[in-house]
Order: sequence, then structure tokens, then C-alpha cells
Amino acid sequence: MSVSTGTPGPAPAPPPVEELGHAEAPERQRPWRTTVWNDPVNLMSYVTYVFRTYFGYSEAHAHRLMRHVHEDGRAVVSTGSREKMEVDVQAMHSYGLWATLSQGEDD
Repeated sequence: MSVSTGTPGPAPAPPPVEELGHAEAPERQRPWRTTVWNDPVNLMSYVTYVFRTYFGYSEAHAHRLMRHVHEDGRAVVSTGSREKMEVDVQAMHSYGLWATLSQGEDD
């Protein structure tokens, strides 16, 4: 029979905690966005109609977005998950509008 006469050794140290720096933040935290671009084909009233019909925006909000598209050459019309923005871009294409998908806050 064996008898332990010593004191137990120190507890093992926990593994080091790795922290993500700001530059290493997961991409999924940055919002995705759908941008509609100006084109020489679609009427301003039609673009407003599409924004109201597809996104459910009010007349005033849809008109403001359309003015951004017309005057600034583009407007961000929706933001969210990548999957949702891919659906929105495809929908804008189905209406005949030029739209792209991008990620981030600034241009």
C-alpha cells in the first residue's frame, strides 16, 4: 500500500486567451450593402417605383434614394447580411437596375 506524504503540485496554468485586434475582427461584423447605380436607361419615376415596390419604402424615402442615384451616381439602398444583400442585388437586376454588393462602411 502506498501512502502519499507530499503536498499536491501547483495547478496547471490555463491556456493563454487570444484576443482579436480591431484589424482582425471577423468580416461578418462589417455590414454588407446593396448599391444601385445610375444608368441612362431607366426613368427616375421607375427607379422610385422599384424602391417602393421591392423594399416597401415610403414615397419620400424612395424619392430621396432615387435622387441620390441620379445626382451622385449611386445610392446604398439596403444593408444587412451577405445572403440578404445578394437577394436584393438579384432583385434589382430583375427590375433592370444596375446594382452591386459590397462590404464596409466607407467608399
